[in-house]
Amino acid sequence: MDVVSLSRWQFAITTVYHFLFVPVTLGLTLFLALLETCYVTTNRSHWKDSCRKLIKFFGNIFLINFAMGVVTGIVQEFHFGMNWSEYSRFIGDIFGAPLAMEALTAFFLESTFLGIWVFGWDKLPEKLHCACIWLVAIGSNLSSFWILVANSFMQHPVGYSIENGRAVMTDFTALITNPYVIGELSHTIFSGIATAGFLLLVICAWKIARDYASRNAFMKILKGVSIYLFIGIMGTMGTGHMHTQYLAEAQPMKLSSMEALWETEDPAPFAVVADINQDARKNDMEIKIPGMFSFMLYNKPEGAVQGINQLQKAAEAQYGPGNYTPDVSGLFWSFRLMIACGSAMAGIAFIFGGISFVKPELLVRFKCIPAAMPLLLPLPFLANSAGWFIAEAGRQPWIVVGLQKTADAVSPNLTPGNVLLTMTGFTLIYLILAVAAFYAACRVIRTTTVQSADQERGNL
Repeated sequence: MDVVSLSRWQFAITTVYHFLFVPVTLGLTLFLALLETCYVTTNRSHWKDSCRKLIKFFGNIFLINFAMGVVTGIVQEFHFGMNWSEYSRFIGDIFGAPLAMEALTAFFLESTFLGIWVFGWDKLPEKLHCACIWLVAIGSNLSSFWILVANSFMQHPVGYSIENGRAVMTDFTALITNPYVIGELSHTIFSGIATAGFLLLVICAWKIARDYASRNAFMKILKGVSIYLFIGIMGTMGTGHMHTQYLAEAQPMKLSSMEALWETEDPAPFAVVADINQDARKNDMEIKIPGMFSFMLYNKPEGAVQGINQLQKAAEAQYGPGNYTPDVSGLFWSFRLMIACGSAMAGIAFIFGGISFVKPELLVRFKCIPAAMPLLLPLPFLANSAGWFIAEAGRQPWIVVGLQKTADAVSPNLTPGNVLLTMTGFTLIYLILAVAAFYAACRVIRTTTVQSADQERGNL
């Protein structure tokens, strides 16, 4: 493989590892903040005791996840200088600003008050301690804002000019109000809520089925977890739908590739499955729903959607000869994987939420159902990884759409051996760290008892 392909693989592997932990951080900080708010405001002494224990229990899981997110995220910074120095030279004046703001504001806010929150139990007043976890949650989600500001410029450049062969920022306000940021940020925050909510649901289900001493406490919180998860999933679907509609204007090639729509159609069908022949630039076989794609984009059963072949010709006319079509098969099936995982999560949230409100004793009577929930834990992580692939692979061959191609952004003195060596090393190290983190989290879940006041008195 050449340097460009290896560098892309290395960054993809690093990012996927990192992105396993980021959504959990975003969603879990908000949940902990809401849970501690309940702890501070409740007047029910029995629930207050259980609530505090649950906060500390979930807080330990959060700390493991947070540590892994920091460790895996730091390495990404080095990619820009080592693998992608031409990208840094061309776009560094713009890309560096939001990254600097992320470190100076969001990360410092998050890490500082996380330390105070961890060591401040029984040392700070309850309300002040609760304010600390809210600041951690704000910092975490503010961090995602700055990162997505940088990423959105790559997807949809605004507020810049080209001077001496480099992109220079001319309007910082335009950068942070980029319309692309709104869709990415809202979708990311809600997907974080959904990911953390599903993780919490799995933990609650397992504890109810396997940990008799903790059963009461987790039965109490299951309703709240189910609601939190359902809000996250519905928000993810809603923001994803709106952002997809925006792609018709901002990135029509990515949009049509997600649907393997080779020719412009009005109305455009939605392909449920397709046998994609990218070499021949057509689908050899497809099962489609007439007019559905147009309905998804325009909220009505008609409306033209540009085809990949027409968009390719337009790109050649604008930018010169070349292949401007991304990996259609990868985008097509990643989009369907993401939708399938999200739909499955929504169904599980609805079922568990309904049981927890109507007849929670069923979870105790049929223990095999909640005990099997850990087998479904990969669902949100598969959905997140597929979504990341769609966002980044969909802009290829551009690293900054319309301004710089990926092939022109790689470091000029880099060799395939350099990249292969470091990629292999980091992949092995990350694998060891991921296994260690998973083991530590499982150990916390298995060995930590969260006994409610009712159970301590023997009342179930």
